[in-house]
Parts: sequence; C-alpha cells; structure tokens
Amino acid sequence: MSDPVEPLIVDLLEWIARAPRPYAEVMEVWRTSCPRLPVWEEANARGFLEQRHAAGGPALVVITEAGLRRLAQRSGARDGASATASSAGAAR
Repeated sequence: MSDPVEPLIVDLLEWIARAPRPYAEVMEVWRTSCPRLPVWEEANARGFLEQRHAAGGPALVVITEAGLRRLAQRSGARDGASATASSAGAAR
C-alpha cells in the first residue's frame, strides 16, 4: 500500500514553491490533528521546507533545495509515466 501522506506533501510543496507563504497561512491551511496525515510535520522532518524570519516581517515558509528536488523527482516520474503510456498506445 502506498504512503497516503506522500501526495499531500507534494501538494504542499507545489503550493509553497509558487511563492513563499506566511507561516500563519500555512498553519491555517495545512495543520492537522490527524496522526495519520502529518503533512506539515513530515515535510519539515524531510527537510523540504524551512521558515525564514525577515526583520520586521512575518515568518515565511519557503521550499528548500531538497523540496525542489522532490518536486523534480515527482515531475520526472509523471513525465516517464506519460511517455510510457504514449509509447504503449503507439505500439497498438
């Protein structure tokens, strides 16, 4: 059985990759009390996100290099699956 948290982590990374988000906004949207879906906690534990504190500004959540690599891996896997499906359809 696949990890149910993994696709949600990718969703979180894609959302934050578009633009850094205020920490309060991220907590409002992604915090959960469900022990089976620790999306925010797992993304942090895996080093995909970090918080940055600019002087006088709110804490921002940004994607790390590791998070960008994870998105690239996911994108590569999707591209590979699409290419495989295309070549399978062409072989018919």
